[in-house]
Amino acid sequence: MTFRTEHDALGAVQVPQQALWGAQTQRSLENFKIGPRMPYEVVRVLIGIKAAAAKVNQQLGKLTPAKATLIQQSCRRLLATDNRQDFPLVIYQTGSGTQTNMNVNEVIVHVAAQLDPDLSLHPNDDVNLSQSSNDTFPTAMMIAASLALPDLLTNLQQVIKSFSKKVTAYQAVIKIGRTHLQDATPLTVGQELSGYQDALQHDWEYLQSLIPTLLELPIGGTAVGTGLNAPDGFAAGMVTALQDAYKLPFVSAPNKFQGLANHSGLNVVHGALKTLASDLVKIGNDIRFLASGPRAGYDEFNIPANEPGSSIMPGKVNPTQIEALTMVCARVFGNDTTITFAASQGNFELNVYKPVIIAAFLESVQLLTQALASFDQHLLQGLTVNPARIQQLVDHSLMTVTALTPHIGYEKSAQIALKAQKENSTLKDAALALGYVTAAEFDQWVDPSKMV
Repeated sequence: MTFRTEHDALGAVQVPQQALWGAQTQRSLENFKIGPRMPYEVVRVLIGIKAAAAKVNQQLGKLTPAKATLIQQSCRRLLATDNRQDFPLVIYQTGSGTQTNMNVNEVIVHVAAQLDPDLSLHPNDDVNLSQSSNDTFPTAMMIAASLALPDLLTNLQQVIKSFSKKVTAYQAVIKIGRTHLQDATPLTVGQELSGYQDALQHDWEYLQSLIPTLLELPIGGTAVGTGLNAPDGFAAGMVTALQDAYKLPFVSAPNKFQGLANHSGLNVVHGALKTLASDLVKIGNDIRFLASGPRAGYDEFNIPANEPGSSIMPGKVNPTQIEALTMVCARVFGNDTTITFAASQGNFELNVYKPVIIAAFLESVQLLTQALASFDQHLLQGLTVNPARIQQLVDHSLMTVTALTPHIGYEKSAQIALKAQKENSTLKDAALALGYVTAAEFDQWVDPSKMV
């Protein structure tokens, strides 16, 4: 490999000849060989921020039209293709994301040199003009998070619609309810599934209601929130330019000190993602238990046979989609713990856990987005019920005795249930043996169709 010599404030650095980055990126590469790369979504947003900053700096008389145009052209070239090989820095670097911010600045400068060798740009003085890593990186975090959520919300709404269809299809199928893992009074399959549907609808609404907190951009706060070295009007101009670029209703963060030092918006929105994951685990567990069997389990639901379930047991069908879904949820729970702790950290005017916060957030969104689509396509749409098995369990339930309590009281009803359980008889036989009701009364009062 051949190298060229680049310089930064600390001196000379050897950089691979073909690399588009410069000295500060190279130093970070050598000093931080820890974990995966910074999410490319964050890098692309930073490129978009640089293009917007060039435009606004020109409008405010801080940057010549030639330099502003060249920076924007360089950004457009980078955004037109996948250039992730030019952004090799890892998540676990400086907690402000400064090195990734400089990586973007340096790459833009080198692309600009290819476009116009006669016009020299400086990564700090031109591309980073009126900015600090301390405000550009959290701005990129907020924009990247905002851009990630629509696909998740779309897939979640699709799952809700699929549940709605199942609710309609099975609204009249009466089954036994369960509380405390014990038999309870009847309900319909449609009613049971409607609970799942509405839990997810609530999660969708929680996320929708929280989206505005991600639209507050701290750009213009520069190093500590005061806006030092940024001209008057820069923050407002940047918000307008970023609104145009991303077609989202961004606003300028009302308090830049908060925007640099706290990441409450990402924290609270991820809390809603954790809530969604909690509901998905509950729903997934219910479905896989109700589909357990087929001979030694509940066997109320049928799940699609997408692949062989065992390498040793022929004919076995496992709830693999639910296993994948709940593993994703486990990861989301872990990410929420990471974000909760990271959001509490940093000192005074700056949170210094920024990269891990946005990496964890984006991973949760991406995993949930993919898992919801897979769950819907490969399990939920093909979910069916076993009416005969469901009816058998209703017929043998002891808890339908609850319908007798308004007529003969709790104590006598309990005696009937306990006698039937002890003698392995039907509720009707036990009730008639005890003499508490007549056959006609039992048939009239203990009707599961009237109990749902």
